[in-house]
Amino acid sequence: MHPHLNVMANHKSALKRIRQNEVRRLRNRYYHKTARTAVKVLRNEADKAAASEQLPKVISLLDKLAKKNIIHKNKAANLKSKLTKHVNSLA
Repeated sequence: MHPHLNVMANHKSALKRIRQNEVRRLRNRYYHKTARTAVKVLRNEADKAAASEQLPKVISLLDKLAKKNIIHKNKAANLKSKLTKHVNSLA
């Protein structure tokens, strides 16, 4: 049995809800971590051409996370703004 499933739920629906929440939690963690890694890779990119190619993909990832409420929409906007400034500042 999974560690998060050792609860005192008595209803079938509650047990199912617990299973669903666990699956979603892990999925959201994976998406969030993937996006953070993508942002880090883009921040460390020194080549303007490569960075310009990566930027739309990273922005798309952030928009999707914000849409699914995994990150706040303002956080996504701030990250997009900073990353765009970073890419534009590259020689």
